[in-house]
Amino acid sequence: MAPGRLADGFGGYRTRLVEQLRDNGIRDLAVLHAFGETPRHLFVPEALRRRAYEDVALPIGNGQTISQPTTQARYLEALRFEGTERVLEVGTGSGYQSALLSHLVVRVITIERIAGLAARARAVLAEIGAHSVHVVHGDGSLGWLPEAPYEAILVAAASPTVPEPLVRQLAADSSLVIPLERSGSQILCRITSSGSGLVEEELGPVQFVPLVGKHGYPSEPSTSGPY
Repeated sequence: MAPGRLADGFGGYRTRLVEQLRDNGIRDLAVLHAFGETPRHLFVPEALRRRAYEDVALPIGNGQTISQPTTQARYLEALRFEGTERVLEVGTGSGYQSALLSHLVVRVITIERIAGLAARARAVLAEIGAHSVHVVHGDGSLGWLPEAPYEAILVAAASPTVPEPLVRQLAADSSLVIPLERSGSQILCRITSSGSGLVEEELGPVQFVPLVGKHGYPSEPSTSGPY
């Protein structure tokens, strides 16, 4: 169930953000509606709230950032939601993308390896009434077996390969979207399961933090990008 609308003074800013996303090629009306209804200013530090609706990544602490809205919109549009899905999100970060997902699907499991970020995201998601989102603190590269299989999986961190546990937790005829490291750069890929195996499509270049975990990188490099 989607969260209720908050009474705040940022409605005009959200409208302008939606217009910018449309100008950047986002066409899915449900995705655009989710951005228009989700209070991004609550997911960034208070000192940055005046910039919350710019189409840019912003720092959220712990060396992490909240992703550029256009990048997140591309993620969500790539999965072509019908509204009935149960979704696994790897890399909660601020919780903003989890909130967007709550407008698009019926159930969201989101995993964050940094305890402070998980706690903060859980609090903000509760504040806005995103009760369909369950935040887990743990290793996202392992997925979350208790509620598998998932009709969609989003990975908000770059991996050298597609983690095998995530593939196993993906329902038949469903898709996983993940940034993969390719020749020193990152490419956003959509992996779709089918009766004959996995089909991979490249969606374009991106820049994300590394996926740290048992089936990702063993430790985080000194450079990082958006969550």
